[in-house]
Amino acid sequence: SPVAMGSGAFTLVLALALVASTTLALQCLLSGSWRSDTGCRMVVSFLSKDGSFSGSYLPGPAAGGSEILTSPLEGTQQDAGLVPQPTFSFTVRWQLRDSETARTTAFLGQCYVGTNGEETLHALWLLREAANSPDEDWKATRIGTSVFTRIK
Repeated sequence: SPVAMGSGAFTLVLALALVASTTLALQCLLSGSWRSDTGCRMVVSFLSKDGSFSGSYLPGPAAGGSEILTSPLEGTQQDAGLVPQPTFSFTVRWQLRDSETARTTAFLGQCYVGTNGEETLHALWLLREAANSPDEDWKATRIGTSVFTRIK
C-alpha cells in the first residue's frame, strides 16, 4: 500500500520544488552584450567552463570621446554552478588613439537577476592612469561604480 504523506511533508516537498525551480530561473550569466548607466558597451564573447572570460569594452561619450578605441577585457566569475548570482572581476587594458598615457581599469562586482528576470551587473571600478613620477601618484587612480543591463 502507498505510504500516506502528511500535509506538512507535502508542503515541505512543494516548497523545496519551488525553491529549486526559482533558483534555476534566476541564473545570471555574464556572456553576451551589456550597456552601462553611462553608455559604455561591453561584450563578453567567451566564457569558459572554469569561469574565465574575455571580450571587448567600448566606453561611452562621458569617458573621453573618440580617443579611446574598443579595448580588450579579461576576467573571471565565481562558479555559476555554485551560486545563481555570481561575483566577477575583470580588467580593461585601454587602447588609446594617439596617446602615450597607459590606462587600465579593474572592475569588481556581482551579476543579479531581478524578480522580473532582468539581469544587471553592479560593479565598483578603479581606473589607473600612468603617473610621470611618485609625486603624481596621488592623482593617478579614480574610483566609481557602474550598473550594466543586458542588451537584447
